[in-house]
Order: sequence, then C-alpha cells, then structure tokens
Amino acid sequence: MGIDGSRVNRIVFLDRDGVISRAVVREGRPFPPACVDQTEILPDVAEALALLQRAGMQLVVVTNQPDVARGTQTREAVDAIDAFLAARLPLDRFEVCYHDDADNCKCRKPKPGLILAAARALGGDARNGFMVGDRWRDIEAGQAAGCRTVWIDREYAEKSASGYDYRAQSLLEAAQWIVQQL
Repeated sequence: MGIDGSRVNRIVFLDRDGVISRAVVREGRPFPPACVDQTEILPDVAEALALLQRAGMQLVVVTNQPDVARGTQTREAVDAIDAFLAARLPLDRFEVCYHDDADNCKCRKPKPGLILAAARALGGDARNGFMVGDRWRDIEAGQAAGCRTVWIDREYAEKSASGYDYRAQSLLEAAQWIVQQL
C-alpha cells in the first residue's frame, strides 16, 4: 500500500532476449532471434512469470531492437516475435526501442525511457518496480528509472553489469528474490 493507503501498482520490467527468450550467442555476444522460428522461450520463464503474477506484479517487456535501425531486421519480424511471446506468456505490455545508439533517443537502454513510458501507461511508478536484465544496459536503465535491479548473468563476453541489487542465474531465481522483497 502507498503512504496514503492506496494500492501501489508494482511492475516487473523484463528484457526480452536473454531473459524471456533465448538470445542467439555469437562469439560470446548476445543477439536477438531473427524470426519467430528461431524464438525459444527459456525453460523457467512460464513458472517465474506465474509466480510474479500471483504476487500481484504487472509484467512488462522492455527491449532494445537496434537491428531495425541498422536495416538487418524488420519491425514486422520484431513485432511477430513479441506477438508469439504474448500469446504464450502472461505479459501485460511490450515497450520496444527500434533505434540505434546514434539516434540518441530517450527510449534506448541504458536510458530509462522505455521503463518510464510503461510505468506511466500502466498507472505505476518505476520506483516501486524491478528491472530484470541480462546486460549492463538493462541494469543501468533500471537504475536510472529508480527501479531495483536484477542481473541475470549469462557470462557474455562484454561489459558486465554493476551496482545491481541482486545477481541471478535464471528468471525463476530472480522472481523468487523479487517476491521475497515485497
């Protein structure tokens, strides 16, 4: 409950590739699947999302998809993957950034724009939420939005996240920790 006795609208913000679905890893770096046929929901995701949902959390995917701006992926393919996931999982909303770093938009993680937009749309406050991601950009975006952050360490060959609130090996482990914090 909020200070004034109102119900607090709690949200878990989830990165897509590497958290919900399996990232395509090449030379130790994660990439999104190219199409629905390559999209694989990770083994513990349905159980983790059900646990969070039972705890009263809204579930929002916040994902960077810069391959659209780079011309190596279509927006339609990204939307089809999101629709595939939405049809199979209890997700409340998707927020997608289709830009690349050079676009300098407010929505591309590590900036908090996707998180803040979703919180506004759902009538929530990001400061009452949790951001779960597998990359440093996810963690920094969550921190910038005022969320508590959970890093799922996939041991990618890239910059590691830092300053996160909890480090997990899976979404289920992350969800169990989040529920304990409520």
